[in-house]
Amino acid sequence: MKFKRMADVDLRGKRVFIRADLNVPVDGGRIGDDTRIRASLPAMQLALEQGAAVMVTSHLGRPKEGELKPEDSLAPVARRLSELLKRDVPLKTSWVDGVAVQPGELVVLENCRVNKGEKKDDEALARKIAALCDVYVNDAFGTAHRAEATTHGVARFAPVACAGPLMAAELDALGRALANPAHPLVAIVAGSKVSTKLSVLAELARRVDCLIVGGGIANTFLMASGLAIGHSLAEPDLLDEARRIQKLTEVPLPEDVVVATEASARARAVTKEAASVEPDEMILDIGPRAAASLAARLQKAGTIVWNGPVGMFEIEQFARGTEAVARAIASSKAFSIAGGGDTIAAIAKFGIEKDISYISTGGGAFLEFLEGKPLPAVVALEARADG
Repeated sequence: MKFKRMADVDLRGKRVFIRADLNVPVDGGRIGDDTRIRASLPAMQLALEQGAAVMVTSHLGRPKEGELKPEDSLAPVARRLSELLKRDVPLKTSWVDGVAVQPGELVVLENCRVNKGEKKDDEALARKIAALCDVYVNDAFGTAHRAEATTHGVARFAPVACAGPLMAAELDALGRALANPAHPLVAIVAGSKVSTKLSVLAELARRVDCLIVGGGIANTFLMASGLAIGHSLAEPDLLDEARRIQKLTEVPLPEDVVVATEASARARAVTKEAASVEPDEMILDIGPRAAASLAARLQKAGTIVWNGPVGMFEIEQFARGTEAVARAIASSKAFSIAGGGDTIAAIAKFGIEKDISYISTGGGAFLEFLEGKPLPAVVALEARADG
């Protein structure tokens, strides 16, 4: 991929418009997790260091276009940025027709998805926003799979369009993992449903040396292999798809599993052979032998792509499989990249953040990249690579 990088653009005295991903959990005006805000700081600091007039916007939640409700406001984000940057960070509303910002200042522009035409990538809106700046910076990989005015349209019409440091790091890491990976290339794709990740599974199966499945996805593959899975979560109508994927690459299935009669913290966990699941039981984790087998594979990998826990890791008695996989990835010499909300939660739970080569901030964008789909925001930046 070829695109212009913010680090290579002269920002001195320029009006810089940064589309960040500051979509953080907010409850009653309080931010629950500021990870995305912290991840977005380098782009802002880079622009400020060069004396640029900096405008930053993001979406937050799912507002109705043309209607700004208090719970959709970026006010808590602006306050947190003020604390982190140790400077006054004003919040600007009704900003599409003009923004007052001086060189060396940074302002937050209210929730961009409130603007009519944002989600439809309205050209008139994109042109208006592009006119606000000399340099457009897309640093929001998490929204790169959406063609919206601030993620795609503005990149077409701004005088200069480039990728911010977070966007560039995401694309570099994903490119390293999939475009020219060190082999064996092992992918872990887990989750509740095959249907939501079927196209990702099919694409990865053509590219990887080993595809590890977990959660409800693994249950569907076990069922496709002729095993009884009790009343475990699975998708019987996708058994033929599972069999097709198994023909494309190696898909190791667990030889032992952890089952219970209910998915709750009070459930009694029982480890047994995968072939011995009773009708009233459900599979909620992989067993210790399966975990050890997967760990051995991961230790030998050259590249690891991880999306999804292999069991119901939120409940302690069903967390050991995911922990074993997580620690195997952490101790592996492979280049590892992980993405998705549950995956990041598992990484945090087991305290291995520093041992993963790259943790992606994108959920949907991460999956669509794995699927091989072009990301509209990235396509727009590539089109502007030479000007």
